[in-house]
Amino acid sequence: MQYRLDKYGNKISILGYGCMRFPRTMGIIDRKETEKQVIAAVRNGVNYFDTAYIYPGSEDMLGEIIEKHGIRDKVYIATKLPHYLIRNKETMENLFQEQLKRLRTDFIDYYLMHMLTDTATWKRMEELGIKEWLEEKRKSGAIRQIGFSYHGNSDMFCRLTDAYDWDFCQIQYNYMDEHSQAGRKGLYHAYKKGIPVFIMEPLRGGKLVKNLPENAKRIFASYPVKHTPAQWALRWLWNQKEVTCVLSGMNSMQMIKENIITASAVKVGEMSARDQKMLHKVVSAINSKMKVGCTGCGYCMPCPKNVDIPGTFAAYNLRYSEGWFSSLREYFMCTAARKDSTAASNCIDCGKCEKHCPQHINIRKELKNAESVLEGPLYRSARKAVEFLKVF
Repeated sequence: MQYRLDKYGNKISILGYGCMRFPRTMGIIDRKETEKQVIAAVRNGVNYFDTAYIYPGSEDMLGEIIEKHGIRDKVYIATKLPHYLIRNKETMENLFQEQLKRLRTDFIDYYLMHMLTDTATWKRMEELGIKEWLEEKRKSGAIRQIGFSYHGNSDMFCRLTDAYDWDFCQIQYNYMDEHSQAGRKGLYHAYKKGIPVFIMEPLRGGKLVKNLPENAKRIFASYPVKHTPAQWALRWLWNQKEVTCVLSGMNSMQMIKENIITASAVKVGEMSARDQKMLHKVVSAINSKMKVGCTGCGYCMPCPKNVDIPGTFAAYNLRYSEGWFSSLREYFMCTAARKDSTAASNCIDCGKCEKHCPQHINIRKELKNAESVLEGPLYRSARKAVEFLKVF
């Protein structure tokens, strides 16, 4: 296993264990199999374990395994505060104490604001006293480092990194999201500020392995350097010195063994120009199924009505490349799970965005198409529920 340093010089395994996808049987975590896999990862040098309050059974399971095997001093625990459930300082404290109980520990190494979506949401948390509460926990040792996880565009990510003295951050990043989500722009911005970046969704929830189009599979198969699609995706990330740790939602011994072998062999800057060119061909093959040729550059932003244009098109494209659920989840997170809606339906047809689009996309037309596909009854119901919660 190889390691990279966090903000304070701690050695973090470049392969982190994402605990959202523990193996399950009939929806229930398989305790025996999960324990076997977690311990195998620890024995092979994985020391960073990422969970969250809202991952069903995950914190409890992780805490039970760590306590049973007496390995608290060998691992770093990262978990997340569900800010969207917070109404006051008392709620923060109650949820945090519940997490400590679940994890069977008296401190959290890395504590994230879960799915922090925009600066307005962070400002709301500041008004509720989050900064004072976090500093109290830091001084007492109950929280060692403070960060946030993020889904959204690069400009907002950069603004969030500037809004607080963060110890680390977590973003969705992979060779398909190089110029969407926080993207390479966000990665570089955080790195320049000295904020370690932890990567989630390196395989797009497995889509860069299981759901590759046939022409993308042929590109990998015909390339003279032989790695699996998963290995190519992970190597692309570890090739970049700006990446501190890559989280993998491992739920089989085969995944763990393969990822550990890869994490033990990679080197920064090892990928050749030819390797990069091959991956660009894979991206093109995947994008051939896309509806809108948006690169996520963000030149169309800001929208006067707050529409997240790149985020909308990314979700719209997912509908045709990865399926309905992935697209709806992505769209909900980037438009409705925010203090102020950024939905396509906010568009007033002003056309300002189209003047700046280097791809010359008919943005207004495509936003209407995206709205018709993405803002169905389920989305509207979920959005109403979020708006109702904001009242309280």
